Amino acid sequence: MHPVLRDELHDPRRPRHRDLLRGARRRPAATRLVGPPVPGGHVRRLAAVALTLLLVGCSGGAGTGDGPAKGDGLGFQTGDGTVTMVDPADRVAAPVLAGPTLDGEEISTADFAGRMIVVNVWGSWCAPCRAEAPHLVEAAEQLGDDVAFLGVNTRDLDRAPAQAFERAFEVTYPSIFDPDGALLLGFAQLPPKAIPSTVVIDEEGRVAARILGQVTATTLTGVVADVREAQ
Repeated sequence: MHPVLRDELHDPRRPRHRDLLRGARRRPAATRLVGPPVPGGHVRRLAAVALTLLLVGCSGGAGTGDGPAKGDGLGFQTGDGTVTMVDPADRVAAPVLAGPTLDGEEISTADFAGRMIVVNVWGSWCAPCRAEAPHLVEAAEQLGDDVAFLGVNTRDLDRAPAQAFERAFEVTYPSIFDPDGALLLGFAQLPPKAIPSTVVIDEEGRVAARILGQVTATTLTGVVADVREAQ
């Protein structure tokens, strides 16, 4: 276990995520845009099978990976930071993501209707997730009240390591506790096929962009700006 997280597990203090959104500032895009988007069918495999493949995104410690995962044909792969943008005319509705947060409170993407939403899929056991956490916090601060941030914590069978992760990196936005990854199976278009992955949902509730693998604040704020300008 990461030493910071090990120390945090003994810290009884647990911050509440009351202030989900922060003050605004935008940076220029620094993304690699690849497209057109690949249309996806509904995933009909069991969550356990899908998440076994998702773990490839965090294998090897460094998190950059060395190529697509081999296996069952679902297309799961290691995350290399590739950004895929979806033209407004081609966007489809994102699934409603709902469930208990790491604090035990209920939350849903429906709570943020009318706002852009950044959804980050992560696990406390994932080295690239630890590397990108400060960047996500920075991006949330920069983007401000117009953009909601929501994490989906997966493959942490106990809340304690994930809570320690959030304390260690001072994460200011909530995360849904989704240990078996069932929520991830709802994405028909641009599913999060690696851990970490980040999906941007536009103001109309449609999937607008996906980043596979570790993301920086500059890349993420640039993607959000591009999504906004394309609408």
